[in-house]
Amino acid sequence: MATLIHTLADHSDDVNYCAFSSSCLATCSLDKTVRVYSLKDFTELPYSPLRGHTYAVHCCCFSPSGQLLASCSTDGTTLLWGSGDGQLLAVLGQPSGSPVRVCRFSPGSMHLLSGAADGSVALWNTQTLKLYRSGNVKDGSLVACAFSPNGNFFVTGSSCGDLTIWDDKMRCLYNEKAHDLGVTCCDISSQPISDGEHGFRYFQMASCGQDNQIKLWLIVFTDVLGVELKYKCTLNGHSAPVLACAFSYDGQMLVSGSVDKRVIIHETSTANTLHTLSQHTRYVTTCAFAPCSPLLATGSMDKTVNIWQFDLKQPCAGNTVENESKVAVEDWSEDDVSAWLCAQDLADFVGLFKTNNIDGKQLLNLTKESLTNELKIESLGLRSKVLQKIEDLRMKVISVPVAIPDEFLCPITRELMKDPVIAADGYSYEKEAVENWISNKRRSSPMTNLPLPSLMLTPNRTLKMAIARWLETQQK
Repeated sequence: MATLIHTLADHSDDVNYCAFSSSCLATCSLDKTVRVYSLKDFTELPYSPLRGHTYAVHCCCFSPSGQLLASCSTDGTTLLWGSGDGQLLAVLGQPSGSPVRVCRFSPGSMHLLSGAADGSVALWNTQTLKLYRSGNVKDGSLVACAFSPNGNFFVTGSSCGDLTIWDDKMRCLYNEKAHDLGVTCCDISSQPISDGEHGFRYFQMASCGQDNQIKLWLIVFTDVLGVELKYKCTLNGHSAPVLACAFSYDGQMLVSGSVDKRVIIHETSTANTLHTLSQHTRYVTTCAFAPCSPLLATGSMDKTVNIWQFDLKQPCAGNTVENESKVAVEDWSEDDVSAWLCAQDLADFVGLFKTNNIDGKQLLNLTKESLTNELKIESLGLRSKVLQKIEDLRMKVISVPVAIPDEFLCPITRELMKDPVIAADGYSYEKEAVENWISNKRRSSPMTNLPLPSLMLTPNRTLKMAIARWLETQQK
């Protein structure tokens, strides 16, 4: 269920882009301004609006720490702002002087990418504020870009329909004709996908275009083949050009906005449509999920930004305190680490830690050197913040209650089962949880995503007795 909870109507012209940090929402517009709002009550921050551009602002984005805000414009510049006070920190002029259409920070905050109407790509060092590398797409304007969760590569999309994969040295690795009439947006999920059989690690990407289509892709790197972009499927539902797409932080949903004035939320595993939102009165130009709360922002040429809330649990918004009490830190999974990062206001590092397979044991062993050399977090301030949080966590490791055996936890709720049942996929679930799963018109296994051959549920009395015996031992 998606509920409209707030509408922002402060811009005086088309809204071009919106972006979340863990505590703020930024929006930009043809009216030459950037506006910043608090997520607590959606009030505009005292220093907002930001007025530094002389022409339309096309894109804005926060750095992983949320301390920096970048915006780019037809005036040929990308501006860096302090998100705490709105101070203008730097003016980065596109080398060619061409209108800048898109900007993105790398996951480690070391670089800021800006792409322009003449096809030029500029990669800036955020520490020195100097140009690090530059390049050009083969044809057309550069209108879209996205970094991988580990920061080792990024993808650009052009008005000619090409998707191009670049490494962090600005070398072109791969090029694909993706949308006949031009790419409009692309995004890479912060959650990589592992292939245990072949040892590959995939990155899931979405692209949309003037051809009314949204395509899902898999990016895979192998020692033999290098990099490959594999087409996965097409998501349907829009009847006009699709202008924006964005993954949720868990990668399970993708939102899209279109010239048909609709916003569609898709389930990436099944390609099903979960929600269709039709409140905007003109083209939907931008959409974004919040990193650590069940919020969605959509912007439009109707000059408004709608804020939506979901009645569902995002992995990042899990109860970390509860996790800490049930599972020893050294036994945390990668998802437990992700939840902890979100609770510590470090949500933008979830993808980076996930890509590097940081579980609880590895988290406790992280050092300044490993954060710099392995995770490539260049900012001293960010490294210090992460290390301080880890040190605080180490202090809590001294006394941790006995962990609940994993086989006693329902795979859906991750809570101790009281009435376990066996589903047709062979897995045991809490009866109420799996019944709710099925009642929501899902016909796939919660564990495998494969179709369930039957909806029959069989009581697992053996498991119920084992849980009862374990509970008795904990009470002695």
